[in-house]
Amino acid sequence: MISIQGIEKTKAFRKITLLDALKLEIETGLKMSNKIPSAYSIIKKEFGFKGNKKFVYQQFFFKLVQEKILVLKK
Repeated sequence: MISIQGIEKTKAFRKITLLDALKLEIETGLKMSNKIPSAYSIIKKEFGFKGNKKFVYQQFFFKLVQEKILVLKK
């Protein structure tokens, strides 16, 4: 079982989850749920990105790298 403690870690986990959900939307066309907004619309609204799904994915990915939430492998 994984336990995430602290506000910053919870926010980071949410961002990673949104990134993965957007990747799912791009690859399959499916949304996580039909009762809530898509990851694409949530990311655009909360972070102010513009463009199609792939471009928003790239922008959000590099934002998470910049924030050191994600680390690129060499």
